[in-house]
Amino acid sequence: MKKVLIAFAAIITLTACGNKQTAAPTTEGSEVSNEIVTNDTISPEMKEANMQEVQAYLKECGAFFIATADEDQPHVRPFGVSEIINGRLYIMTGKVKDVYKQMTKNGKFEICALKKSDSEWMRLSGTLVNDETLSVKEEFLNRNEGLKSMYKADDDNMAVLYITNATARFCSFSAPERKVYF
Repeated sequence: MKKVLIAFAAIITLTACGNKQTAAPTTEGSEVSNEIVTNDTISPEMKEANMQEVQAYLKECGAFFIATADEDQPHVRPFGVSEIINGRLYIMTGKVKDVYKQMTKNGKFEICALKKSDSEWMRLSGTLVNDETLSVKEEFLNRNEGLKSMYKADDDNMAVLYITNATARFCSFSAPERKVYF
């Protein structure tokens, strides 16, 4: 764990991911397109594929770190579960926690997930939206049995939040940044 935290701190310090735009994909043998891809210009199918890719990355990493803000003070915490339910990527926390209060006051967030190789990571930013749908909470718990000892779908503490306007930046020390949107 100490190694992961040190690597995470190094990543933040180095900020190896720049603010480069992502060009549109090109067909085989063609030149790189100058068209800029954004969340507004991709198809629903591509958004779904991108969300699946992000979810797989988070699952592969295991733990990921989410940054929120309280006034002008950032806070970073480890999280470990995310699920795609009904076409939305969700994370989960407790309503009694400060992180939930920060998320509902300011839905903007950033997640950093570091692969076990310590040389590849993903930064995911967007907006979190609280979802009180009981069936979503139940499905989240069914997929994460270990949480059932701490939460119940109808306990008025469990909070599931889905991600909107997402930009995922895939980075490494040896390859150019790649962005996907959903």
